[in-house]
This record gives sequence, C-alpha cells and structure tokens, in this order.
Amino acid sequence: MRDLSLLPKAHLHVHLESTIRPDTLRDLGEANGVAVPAEQPVFDGFRAFGDYNGLLRSCLRRPEDFERVAREFCEDQVADGVRYAEVTFTAAAHGERLGEPDMPLASVLKGLSAGAAEYGLVTRVILDHSRRRSVDRARLTLDLARRYAPDGVIAIGLAGEEKYPLAPFAQICDEADEAGLHLIHHAGEDAGPDSIREALDLGHSERIGHGIRILEDVALVAEVRERGIALEVCPSSNVTLGLVPSFEEHPLPRLVDAGLVVTLSTDVPSVTGTTLTDEFLRTREAFAYDDLALAGLARASVDASFAPPDLKRSIHAGIDAWLA
Repeated sequence: MRDLSLLPKAHLHVHLESTIRPDTLRDLGEANGVAVPAEQPVFDGFRAFGDYNGLLRSCLRRPEDFERVAREFCEDQVADGVRYAEVTFTAAAHGERLGEPDMPLASVLKGLSAGAAEYGLVTRVILDHSRRRSVDRARLTLDLARRYAPDGVIAIGLAGEEKYPLAPFAQICDEADEAGLHLIHHAGEDAGPDSIREALDLGHSERIGHGIRILEDVALVAEVRERGIALEVCPSSNVTLGLVPSFEEHPLPRLVDAGLVVTLSTDVPSVTGTTLTDEFLRTREAFAYDDLALAGLARASVDASFAPPDLKRSIHAGIDAWLA
C-alpha cells in the first residue's frame, strides 16, 4: 500500500477558521484576552459546534491573526500532499464583528499569498454565509466576493443549519451567478434531498457541500449523476457532529456505487482531529479501498475543482506517478 500523504490532492471543502493549530489558538487567545479551554468539547449537533466556532472566531481580531492562520494553513496543506485548495472563509461575519468590513478578508488573502510564495500551494477562496443570518449580510458577502475576485475569491455559498431555507437568498444567488462567481452550497447533510434540490434550482450550486442524504431520493441521484455534479464528502466531520453513527457506517461507498462524483474533504479538521490524508486512510481501512480507488477519489477532486487547467494536468500527472 502506497503512502497516502504523498498522493497529490485537491482540497475542496475546508473552513479556514477550523484549521487553526492548537498552539496557534492558545497564542491568539492569550494575545486577545480570550479564554481557550484546555480540551475541546464533545459535539452533539450543529448548535454545540456553532458555539465552539464562535470561540474560534473570537480569537481572530488583528490583521496579523488572520494572516498567520492563512499562512499556516498553506504550510499544513502542503505537508499533507495538497497541491490546490479552495478554502472557505466567513469574511462578512468577521468584518461585521470587528467593525472593519474588508480587513479580515484582505488579511487572509495576504496570508495565503505569503503561504503560496513560501510553500507553493495554489489557493482560491470561497466566502460562505450562514443560513441563519440575514440577507443583508449575505449581500455584504456578495459585495466582498465581487471586489476581491481579482485577488482569488472565486465563489460564495450558504452554510450552516439546513433547516433554514435557501429561498430567501435566491436573488443573491442570481446576482452572484450573473457576476460570474461560482456558487457552492452546503446541502443534504442534516436536511434531506429537498435541500439539495433547492441548492441546485434556486442556488445554482455547481457542487454540493456534503450531500450525503441524496440517496433518499432515487430521481435526484439520477439527475445529479447525469449532470456530473460533485459531492464534497467529509466523513469524519459527519461522524463528529453526530450525523452518521460511525465511519464504517458512512454512506460514502454507496454514493460511489450509485455512480455519483464523490470527492473527499475534511470540512473542520481542527474539530475532527484529522487531516485530508487521514480521511483517505480511514476510507482505505473502513471500506477496503485499494490504491486505484483512492486515486480515483483524488482525481475526482481535481476534476471538480476550479483549478487552472494546467494545474489540473500537473496534479493528474502526479497521481499517475504515485500509482506507478
């Protein structure tokens, strides 16, 4: 069996705030007067995770905080075999919290640029917005995405608890589509197939974040398979948040067997305690996937990404070399 840390990868679904190193989180908490608990809490659903995510956000206050986290993200991804990453960042919420609308995003982009120069990782940024929050803040997200598109922002998307509908944000999605931005929404994770249909029909979603409950709707499976829409599957996250009982019971192999485009991501790695390589290792162990199958998952992520064509070819060549 080949070393999966050396498998060239594209990482499509990872939230920047949930990649902060434990030592960095303690440093930022101390610098900004935030008490960081010694141990991470046990999560029993989205609300508990949301509360913990609020703690993470509160530790990010100064430009150098955002820059450091972004730069360290690049270093950690490269060490994990990632060649290209689309990292999600809740820019408008940070800007609103700090009273500086542009600073958090500008600082993250500066840190990613420094990381690219130092470690060679190619990154793009997706700006997300919680379904629980206002349409006005979603518009701020869209405005940021438009203005910072030349600097590497490529998409916006809705995230968070899927019991809150996408419909109120349909006009924002229309405007983003017209502006040439990509749209990628979380759906079909804690809500059923209807949330996926809504993401596709009203939200113009080009991939689906999670999407694991799609198997409950045979017609939707056929449609998504026919359209070649990729699912960003994050097994450890689903287990940690209590949405799937165990890794071994995750529907990933059934999604693959249904002919759907399945990609592997970490979602919230500092919460799950995993890396992208760990996700591949766990997939190998839980489902007895051989290296050819695992390389297929890596290729799916490359193909579903918005990476430049020449970079896609380069990563595919690296996967070929890994197999050889």
